[in-house]
Amino acid sequence: MSIAVQIVWLFVLAIPIACISWTVTHEEIFREPHEWCVRHSKNDKFILSRKFFYLLTCEYCFSHYVTIAFLIICDYKLLLNDWRGYFLAGFSLVFMANVYMSLFALLRQAIKKEKVEIEKIESETDTENSKN
Repeated sequence: MSIAVQIVWLFVLAIPIACISWTVTHEEIFREPHEWCVRHSKNDKFILSRKFFYLLTCEYCFSHYVTIAFLIICDYKLLLNDWRGYFLAGFSLVFMANVYMSLFALLRQAIKKEKVEIEKIESETDTENSKN
C-alpha cells in the first residue's frame, strides 16, 4: 500500500473510531452503563478494578480499545509491514481520533453557546414586547 493510501486510511479510519469512542463515553444511549462504570471506577475496593472501569469512561482511553479492534478488523499498518506498522498505526489512529473528538467537542460547545445566546435575545425581545 502506498504512503498516500495509508494516510487516507489513517484519516478515514479515525472517524469511526472517534464516533464509537465518543458515543459510548458521552451520549445518552449509554448513560446507564456509563454511570455504572463511573461508580465502580470511584468506589471499588481494588485499584485494578477502579482503573479498569475508568478506562471504559474516558474517551481517550476507550479509543485505544476501539483502535485495537479496528486494527484487527482492517489489518491496517502504517509505514512498515510488520508488527511495528501496527504499533505506528495504532497510536496514529488514537491521535487522529482524539483530534476529531476534540474538534467535535468544541463544535458542540459553540453550538450550545449560540443556542443560549439566541434564547437570551428572544427572552429579552419577548420582555420588551410585553412591556409595549
